[in-house]
Amino acid sequence: MSNLIKLFHQESSHIPIWLMRQAGRYLPEYMEVRSTVSDFLELCYDSKKAAKVTLQPIDRFGFDAAIIFSDILVLPHALGWDVAFKKGEGPILAKFKSEKDLLKLSDTLSSKINNIYDTVSNVRNSLPKNVSLIGFAGSPWTVISYMLEGKGKHDFSVSKSFLYNNHETALKLFDIITSKTVEYLSGQIEAGAEIIQLFDSWSGVLNGHCYEEFIIKPTKKIVESLKAKYPFVPIIGFPRGSGYNYDNYIKNTYIDGVGVDQYTPVSQMKKWQSNIVVQGNLDPVVLLTDKVKIKNAVDEILYQVEDKNFIFNLGHGIMPNTDPKNVEYLVNYVRKFKK
Repeated sequence: MSNLIKLFHQESSHIPIWLMRQAGRYLPEYMEVRSTVSDFLELCYDSKKAAKVTLQPIDRFGFDAAIIFSDILVLPHALGWDVAFKKGEGPILAKFKSEKDLLKLSDTLSSKINNIYDTVSNVRNSLPKNVSLIGFAGSPWTVISYMLEGKGKHDFSVSKSFLYNNHETALKLFDIITSKTVEYLSGQIEAGAEIIQLFDSWSGVLNGHCYEEFIIKPTKKIVESLKAKYPFVPIIGFPRGSGYNYDNYIKNTYIDGVGVDQYTPVSQMKKWQSNIVVQGNLDPVVLLTDKVKIKNAVDEILYQVEDKNFIFNLGHGIMPNTDPKNVEYLVNYVRKFKK
């Protein structure tokens, strides 16, 4: 915990701030780079261009951390699973349907994954020393739900039914993705990532026994495995939409920091700050409004949370139609905020 705060320089005069999806489509300089490649995956695997777009929001806004530009689905793609990004549709994947599909997954990560590690190294070598570098991966359930559904869904009926009806096969699939996530994140740490974030964007659709078995247990295994090798590398978990399960997640996964979504009361964040670093939780839609509304929303958060163990962030990623001027205002206002 203290190492996470140290990396974010909370001993300085300002509140640490970085934003999820801070490198992306809302930035004209990103769109300029994006226009030079044929598809999104090509950009993820182009280590020079991916490093360039990772650094763009640092150069423009001066965030306290850079997060590697990539995608959670490069992991199944590197295991030989069919993954494509179609304009206007988002990710499209081959559907995992039965145990025989386990054989389609490679035992080793594709050499393409080395390009992600090169991106990490390139960014670390270019970052100012006072800016932290975050590597990341999708948590097993969120990655697997895409594999089972074939794309992002709202009700997750296919993937949840698979957990109920094909329990043993689901466990085998989770074992594979969990162990490969550890391998993938280890490679990022070796390449220079100082902090790791686990994105469980769809954790909120599970509850009860399924939440315990498919959210808590795999996350705990990843954290324990990484800590055994890299005890001083902080790990942030982001169990979006978990609601009352946030307490369970924080207590039982052994993460160092927790990303909090915009649906969680700030009073809960304040409660957790005595035990863990808390990151969040401005609604990204607020950045589509104006300076007065942004200021009021920030005040509502910062007047309630404690000064310690806090990193300002959004409750989810920056929306593509966000005005960069609003992001600039947000960063400057948070930086000068005084209780």
